Amino acid sequence: MRFAGFTVFVTGGAGFIGSAVIRHLLRDTGARVVNIDKLTYAANLASLPGAAANPNYAFEHQCICEPEALRKLFEKYQPDAVMNLAAESHVDRSIDGPAEFIKTNIVGTFNLLQEALRHWRSLTRERRAQFRFLHISTDEVFGSLGEEGLFTEQTAYAPNSPYSASKASSDHLVRAWRETYELPTIVTNCSNNYGPYHFPEKLIPHMIIRGLAGESLPVYGDGQNIRDWLFVEDHARALTLVLERGVVGETYNVGGRNQRTNLHVVQSICDLLDEIAPGQESSRRRLISFVTDRPGHDRRYAIDASKIERELDWQAEENFETGLAKTVRWYCDNRHWWQAILHRGYQKTRIGTG
Repeated sequence: MRFAGFTVFVTGGAGFIGSAVIRHLLRDTGARVVNIDKLTYAANLASLPGAAANPNYAFEHQCICEPEALRKLFEKYQPDAVMNLAAESHVDRSIDGPAEFIKTNIVGTFNLLQEALRHWRSLTRERRAQFRFLHISTDEVFGSLGEEGLFTEQTAYAPNSPYSASKASSDHLVRAWRETYELPTIVTNCSNNYGPYHFPEKLIPHMIIRGLAGESLPVYGDGQNIRDWLFVEDHARALTLVLERGVVGETYNVGGRNQRTNLHVVQSICDLLDEIAPGQESSRRRLISFVTDRPGHDRRYAIDASKIERELDWQAEENFETGLAKTVRWYCDNRHWWQAILHRGYQKTRIGTG
């Protein structure tokens, strides 16, 4: 079985993508998984049903900004790999409060690299050869595309938000630790993820929850900003393939080849809600409104995933229509999950207006 006998650190494992990775590892591989998570507002251990009872799972409530505590975890578990998904990730929040993004995404990654390097240097030659540090990043580091073209692994970085700038910084640190210290690192840059267990502040779950409540559906600007959508479970599979077979020092772009305007996404959610959860007097499309755009809002993202498709034989299993239908149905069938978040005090009000 894949990863049999391997111990994998997953930082940010209670977050959206991190929890999908852990669910995949526990379900489909023999890996021992250590979930290292600070449990910020967006983290949710309820996104890992059944994990606590799995003998291959351990949870450590820990921030990656605390190097001494990280060192103890490396000494305790002696991991064979690190998958770094710990990050502040919401662009709007980064506009209002960039300091936390600098701390977690840059300083936290630095601390994790340092402790991983210390651990790697202590290993036998055989274990050194198999150790991997996989850093999971975003296509937002590349900035905004024009009307044509795709982001490739050679695209120059041009981040436009505090969030994307902090992620770009962390990517550069990971590369530097490979080039300077020979730490066996790999970087992935993904397009916009969506799917079950997505925190309600992000576009798709935000619109689903508001649509179910019959509330207005605010779309930024003219709604023509384009994102390339990737179903989160497809992303989780891609990441384990990169960990298993990716080449040290390489970067892999992961995208679903599903470019859609934000307006199209919201309209599609409305149509699916009308079908799955009818009850409104008319189409939920009537709830759509246009609001002032986000400062520095990138116009278009689109990933060229040819490298990972060709070299690692990965393919996205979901197209946007099938993935979105699964996602909307999941939110309709699992209201207890997101209602618990609302009951804890999460406010659906707008932030990040600058």
